[in-house]
Amino acid sequence: MAPPPDFETLTIADIARLAEGDRLPPVERWHPTHCGDSEMRIARDGTWYHQGSPIGRQAMVRAFSRILRREPDGGYVLVTPAEKLDIAVEDAPFVAVEMKAEGEGRDATLAFRLNTGDLVTASADHPLRFVEHDDGPHPYLLVRGGLEALVTRAVYYDLAERALAGDDEPPGIWSAGSFFPLIA
Repeated sequence: MAPPPDFETLTIADIARLAEGDRLPPVERWHPTHCGDSEMRIARDGTWYHQGSPIGRQAMVRAFSRILRREPDGGYVLVTPAEKLDIAVEDAPFVAVEMKAEGEGRDATLAFRLNTGDLVTASADHPLRFVEHDDGPHPYLLVRGGLEALVTRAVYYDLAERALAGDDEPPGIWSAGSFFPLIA
């Protein structure tokens, strides 16, 4: 698997083309018998663990992330045509670690790089939502199939700055023609 391209050098059009060309396994069509627990967990900061130890190889994390599925009951599993194993997720299975913006206001398009190297553009198909917690707002980006990315605090500050610079009421974020209010 080739390393992901340098996010800094990509345009929004490059990101859209790469995301469109990234074919994922059809995990939604695989329904094997449940085999047990994977003994894996994804921490809130996006670190993947197996039997309590961090998985250090990014290529392994990326490979596992591609067979991750959200179940109708809200749980998470790693699934192949032959196996289905539970995996614990502390918050969201992905973390949006970097953002690129082109345009302003209603003409803006925002793309995100995830901790797994995946690229996602916020849109009607990949909405941003903001959830208020005791420690402040937590922004999430829908990645695919009910799987979300928690947006890092630094990226959230960039989003909040964009929202407050606009004249929308309530304040919010525009991307790819869709509006996402900061307050639910």
